[in-house]
Amino acid sequence: MTVLDHRPTAPVPGWLPGATAPRTDPAPLLPDPAPVRVLGTPELAGYRPALLRELYRRLVVGRRYNQQATTLTKQGRLAVYPSSTGQEACEVAAAMVLGEDDWLFPSYRDTLAVVGRGVDPLEALTLLRGSAHTGYDPKATRTAPLCTPLATQAPHAVGLAHAARLRGEPAVALAMLGDGGTSEGDFHEALNFAAVLKAPVVFLVQNNGYAISVPLTKQSAAPSLAHKAVGYGMPGRLVDGNDAVAVHTVLAEAVERARSGGGPTLVEALTYRLEAHTNADDATRYRQGEEVTAWQQHDPILLMERELRAAGLLDDAAVAAATAEGEQLAARMRTEFHAEPTLDPASLFAHVYAEPTSQLREQAEQLAAELAAEAEQ
Repeated sequence: MTVLDHRPTAPVPGWLPGATAPRTDPAPLLPDPAPVRVLGTPELAGYRPALLRELYRRLVVGRRYNQQATTLTKQGRLAVYPSSTGQEACEVAAAMVLGEDDWLFPSYRDTLAVVGRGVDPLEALTLLRGSAHTGYDPKATRTAPLCTPLATQAPHAVGLAHAARLRGEPAVALAMLGDGGTSEGDFHEALNFAAVLKAPVVFLVQNNGYAISVPLTKQSAAPSLAHKAVGYGMPGRLVDGNDAVAVHTVLAEAVERARSGGGPTLVEALTYRLEAHTNADDATRYRQGEEVTAWQQHDPILLMERELRAAGLLDDAAVAAATAEGEQLAARMRTEFHAEPTLDPASLFAHVYAEPTSQLREQAEQLAAELAAEAEQ
């Protein structure tokens, strides 16, 4: 048997003993040894009271938003709703750290973050109502359409961020994904291009432990999802996703790093969805009630309220005001969703291509003929 000699004939930098060191020292890219936490630590005293109260207010209003949207599905006003109940800290912080010129690239579970960007709840939920591809203007709101396919928005975020930098614009893109999205090829392609291009983009992975019913242990053998960043040449951060202050801090640092030319960051937020995957899911089939109960004790609102009350930064009046604001939002959602939407089937073809293809024109003509025939009958 012939044994082939694969040794190189010339020195390969960073490979042979005594040769040039590897291009990148991985140590600075490694994620935090433990999830970053602020609540319950002395560091909380260094934060502005106004920021802490605003975070709490948004958490409370966001929880009521989730509850009302879930109720709308039971009433048939929404076709489906992927609740972010329990994950509000990630949703709220993601919206707050972005400036007006920045872009948000949400997944289907991130309607609360979209609303946090200033999009009207009715418009944010239009896709899930089945009324249109998206109910808001992405360019005007600097918010990409809700993305139902897993992780396909991640490469889009990288492309937009890179293009903005080429134009000399200071925009940062923040892409939100779930732990299931990290198993998709689009996720890996996005991270690779972002690191190579040093694109001003932040990837926020909300690790709630399940890709629908598949637990994380059956998705990845990595020490953490944040460790995946190292292989692409960007830093990974690990944060308690139910600690709103910590998530805000870590994301704000990542956004500023991207804006200043430091390149992308992958942030893994450890959190938990207290509700089922969607209203069509039966979560009791794959997770135990004891698990849910344990996470309820780590509810982001309970954590925030307890710590702010202990610090003398929150009283009954502030809690009541936030609760009342949430009820006002819920009442407005009920009123607006009670009205049946006015739909134009022809609008399906309006924003697919800048110049419609022959197939698209043919489909539009076929639909118009069918609608005309129905009208005659």
